[in-house]
Amino acid sequence: MKLVVVAGTPGSGKTSVLLHTIQALKRRGNKPAVVKVDCLWTDDDKRFARLEVPIRVGLARDMCPDHFTIYNTEPMLQWAEEEGANVLLNETAGLCLRCAPYPDSCLAVCVIDVTTGPNTPLKVGPLLTTADIVVMTKGDIVSQAEREVFRERVLEVNPECMVVEANGLSGKGAIELAELIEEGIEADVEDMTLRYNPPLAICTLCSGEKRVERKYHMGVLRHLDGFMEYKGE
Repeated sequence: MKLVVVAGTPGSGKTSVLLHTIQALKRRGNKPAVVKVDCLWTDDDKRFARLEVPIRVGLARDMCPDHFTIYNTEPMLQWAEEEGANVLLNETAGLCLRCAPYPDSCLAVCVIDVTTGPNTPLKVGPLLTTADIVVMTKGDIVSQAEREVFRERVLEVNPECMVVEANGLSGKGAIELAELIEEGIEADVEDMTLRYNPPLAICTLCSGEKRVERKYHMGVLRHLDGFMEYKGE
């Protein structure tokens, strides 16, 4: 079973890229299954279902979507195997940009929107810097020079990645992505580890504290000037 984790910034076109890639994978004789992880709501499962592939939805709700994805990776793989799939495509919301839900034995794909500006690759963090493949979308609505600058910024923060230019409308890049998925390694859940550590720890806000005054907060806390401290027992 090959595991592909697709993350990226909101609105970057992850689902559209995946829809075309699934069609390319099926034409090449593969049996993909999809787990879509979102925060509160999604109807993307209907779009995937039209391609006649097994699809499940996971809503992280109060949990970080990347943490939710990591915690549920093992049952996701078990479900895909029961469905007779040979590729599990896991699309995750990935909103905070501090986490990266990529295990070592997966193909890590970061989808990023070129129109968000040349400095965006510098802001995305481990979601981009630990990816195997960076998919640049919406390149058709910027100039060639802007695309080249954006590509250079991507390679500046992740020089080892492969960059694929894709178009969620035309399907450009889908065949190239399908070929790279076929070449990916097999997932081994028993020895699987994350490529990047999630945030250091939780604070009282993470566990539901709503009061603002500092005296109510414990955990690993960072001050405006960058100083970080631990408060608690």
